[in-house]
Amino acid sequence: MQVAVGGSSGFLGGHLCAELEQRGHRVVRLVRRAPEGPDESRWDPAAGDIDTHVIHESDVVVNLAGSPTIGNPHSSRWATELRESRVMSTGLLAEAIATAPGAKPAFLAGNGISWYGDHGTTELPETADTRGHGLLTEVCRDWQAATAPAQDAGARVCILRTSPVMDGASMPLKAMRLQFRAGLGGRLGSGRQHMPMISLRDWIGAVAFLAEHPTAAGPVNLCSTRTPTNAEFTAALARAVGRPAFAHVPGPAIRLAAGPMAPEVLNSLNTVPAALADWGHEMSDPDVAAIVANGLS
Repeated sequence: MQVAVGGSSGFLGGHLCAELEQRGHRVVRLVRRAPEGPDESRWDPAAGDIDTHVIHESDVVVNLAGSPTIGNPHSSRWATELRESRVMSTGLLAEAIATAPGAKPAFLAGNGISWYGDHGTTELPETADTRGHGLLTEVCRDWQAATAPAQDAGARVCILRTSPVMDGASMPLKAMRLQFRAGLGGRLGSGRQHMPMISLRDWIGAVAFLAEHPTAAGPVNLCSTRTPTNAEFTAALARAVGRPAFAHVPGPAIRLAAGPMAPEVLNSLNTVPAALADWGHEMSDPDVAAIVANGLS
């Protein structure tokens, strides 16, 4: 099948494209420069510019485009770009899918696990509600709402509620590994907050599965089978790098430094990949020890 991918030049997008091609699918990368071959197509979400013919010819469309989540949390410009880059790219693709004649391409729409907001220890399958007014929680709501044209047109839509992907070649694990190896690792806030995460190979495998699974639709938690607390993650990473982790950053200090991004560190989201389990997909790295081991290998 043909899969069009927005955000193909990013860390996750690049790995996903390689996996899909390895599985025998044709991948068309949506790029913001002049195309360099038949496997690329130019688009400009901010200008509303896209080749709808490429979208209409595709069996599946994946959107992973968006400005970096790492930036100055006290900058209103950064927050605006964070929101608009995701909402505009998703809306443009959803509208293009909706105009396809006949059967509509499936849409795997990027999103974040922050959609849920703080729920304490309550287990969160995809049927759970969204709470609070954290920056990324509100962005995720708008991001999901932008898929409406595709859903209203009858397309199969999967909302990819992605947890932080733990891989040593990318943030956040890349920076945390250096911090812990320097003996500066430690729990954040109380450490009791549940901290969703997923290994790179599990994220790739799950998204490829969703692309190929014709009945999969709706929100999908991309997270480990068991979500650890921050204290459990801290202990697992410290063991993996062979260093103690005695540091502790109090909640008030995190709120002061991180501003509107503090909820991403202090909120508790005990998520479970219920939809994937229902469809028969299993994670290779189900818990924090496996995720850390694989991420550092």
